[in-house]
Amino acid sequence: MSGVRRLGRRWRRQRPLRTRLAVAASAAVALVAVGVCTAAFFVIRYEMFHQLDLNLTQSATRVIQENRDGGPQVVAGECRYLSAPACAQIVPVLPSEDPAHPYLLPVSAAVREVATGDRAPYFSNITLSGKPMRMLTTRLGDDKALQVALRSDSVEKGVRQAAGLLAVIGAAGVLLAAGLGYWVSRTGLAPVARLTATAERIASTRDPRHRIELPPGPPGRQDEVTRLAASFNTMLGELEQSVTAQRRLVADASHELRTPLTALRTNAELLARADRLTDAQRDRAAGALARQLREVTGLVNDLIELARDEEPTPLLEEVRIAALAAHAVGAARAHWPSTPFTLHVAPDAAETVRPGVPARLTRLLTNLLDNAAKFSPEGFPVEVELTASRRTGSGSGSGSGSGSGERLELTVRDHGPGITTEDLPYVFDRFYRAETARALPGSGLGLAMARQIARAHGAELTAEQAQGGGALFRLTFE
Repeated sequence: MSGVRRLGRRWRRQRPLRTRLAVAASAAVALVAVGVCTAAFFVIRYEMFHQLDLNLTQSATRVIQENRDGGPQVVAGECRYLSAPACAQIVPVLPSEDPAHPYLLPVSAAVREVATGDRAPYFSNITLSGKPMRMLTTRLGDDKALQVALRSDSVEKGVRQAAGLLAVIGAAGVLLAAGLGYWVSRTGLAPVARLTATAERIASTRDPRHRIELPPGPPGRQDEVTRLAASFNTMLGELEQSVTAQRRLVADASHELRTPLTALRTNAELLARADRLTDAQRDRAAGALARQLREVTGLVNDLIELARDEEPTPLLEEVRIAALAAHAVGAARAHWPSTPFTLHVAPDAAETVRPGVPARLTRLLTNLLDNAAKFSPEGFPVEVELTASRRTGSGSGSGSGSGSGERLELTVRDHGPGITTEDLPYVFDRFYRAETARALPGSGLGLAMARQIARAHGAELTAEQAQGGGALFRLTFE
């Protein structure tokens, strides 16, 4: 038995899903069809023989009424006819009381037992003169038994005809089940086949722009396979965006690296002929080479930082945002001495902490402050403000500690030219630089990196136009 099961499992593994589904659906419908035909055969057979038994019972009742006081004898002997009563005879308890003429129907010990009352009346099948017959043996009086028989060949013929007809119907049902199973597998797995074909086409062409065609209809009324195809299309859309962003990142990085690398090569070739240069020219070329090396190193480091999606869990710790902001503002003052920086921390936000990586959060704030200082006119301040507010629906608690019920918000505002409406949707894109920033130093990766760090810490970074001019960046910790 285990060998049969192993063969069955091997067969299922070697057959495609469509074949297995067709076989399963066909087998289920065929089993129902065969079961219904079998049940119908037994019902028809029972009803036909039951009707014959009723005729025998009626014939026996009539004979009993007509021969209640009669002795042992053959009452009716035309057994070759189909009409009732065809054969009837009265049998005594004792064989010595049998009539001189022989009986037409077989008499057994069971018949004598019915005559004595030791056995209940019963039906039996016999063969007489080569003809099948149905016989009823019942009690007549106190010491006699009555046997009544009818030919049953017409009933058996009807049963055989019904069996043949039901067999044809069952075979047709099996064929129909096979067709329905094939149709069900083909129709039900059509979206899966399209999904498979699309996946294979993407694997061969490496082009995620392909989509699976979905049937029309509202999304809430789609079946499971259609929803799977819709989810696959969504996944393909995300994959296409990821691939497009990756290609754009590589192209932009290549473009940004081409200029400093060309300058590096030029200065390196120039320094290779140092014997032909004056001391001033040699120092200027060496300084330019060092500056360009720092720019390339910074750009490569920024790209490496952008390639990291989330923060490593072992480095997470509880960070006090107010202290981190004060440290970042102090470093910005030293780096941008001509730009004043102001920091205002609300009292309820002074001790609030959030889980994070201090070095990464410091990099986020530094990028925001450097961006603001770069666009601020000389003498105009960069304003940094940290506030905390109660989240709607949060429970009660103190303003310090983890701040699980508070929203922490840090804003950085400059007084520069601001962000135009056209540039606002793209300020966080990698390598994006507005027209007003093309001549300023930088690679266009600072704000992209700042947003990535914010999202990795469960925060959201947005940009907007500040009232009265300038740009306002808002970092929100939920």
